Amino acid sequence: MTYSTYVVVNGLVFPESPRWHDGRFWFTDQYAGRVMSLTLDGLLDTLATVPDHAGGLGWLPDGTALVVGMGGRQLYRLRARGPEPYTSLWGLAADRCNDLLVDPQGGAYVGNFGYDLQGGAPTVSTKLIRVDPDGRARTVGGPLIFPNGMALTPDGATLIVAETFGHRLSSFRVSPDGELSNHRTWASLGASTPDGICLDAEGALWVASPLTRELLRVREGGTVVDAVRTFGAPYACMLGGPDRRILYVCTAETHDPAEAALNPNGRIECVDVAVPGVGLP
Repeated sequence: MTYSTYVVVNGLVFPESPRWHDGRFWFTDQYAGRVMSLTLDGLLDTLATVPDHAGGLGWLPDGTALVVGMGGRQLYRLRARGPEPYTSLWGLAADRCNDLLVDPQGGAYVGNFGYDLQGGAPTVSTKLIRVDPDGRARTVGGPLIFPNGMALTPDGATLIVAETFGHRLSSFRVSPDGELSNHRTWASLGASTPDGICLDAEGALWVASPLTRELLRVREGGTVVDAVRTFGAPYACMLGGPDRRILYVCTAETHDPAEAALNPNGRIECVDVAVPGVGLP
């Protein structure tokens, strides 16, 4: 089945890292450094601004929000008085950090480019960074080619990672201490460039592929069962709403920071789908 979206927000710089949390849709306007939320009745609010490009977003068990500072390779904790450093990732990431998934115990997985993509460096593999609930960080999983969006199954036992320039989804078994093992290919995606992902109740993944301008629903093994037509290139997606059947999509016409700042054309697009979301983020 092919769905079509409708636009609910226009004029963003570069929306990314969509989340459904506490009855609201949340996302980062990445190049503007903003953490934003959108209510079901259309109220858009800026909740925080970080001194960096704002990457992945998640919540600790006490409700405190965490957000990735991409260029500084820093995880921030959002307080009422503003963002404060939580954990430095500088010694563990060779280049910019990107997405984030916080598990129910408060452990955080952070993706990273692994190499200087914007400077034209050759592609190399990297690992995820795991930040334990006590704030200590280490590398886990891998090798991965540009690990990006992540999804955790409802039982907490399997972490699925989008390898953007590996053109695949990979999965790991998650141990109680957050270590990752049993690395395998969950689905090979041909020319698709998986960025943000989210999981549904039938075990399929919605996968945003910006460079091929596709938003696909994929089963384990790689079979594409549904697709969505979007107005812009889809960079990330999230199933939310009261019954988690609203598919929110972050789209934009460019991922170049300078072009996006000059012509903010990022959108939040939506479509109602049949199968609800489960798991994290």
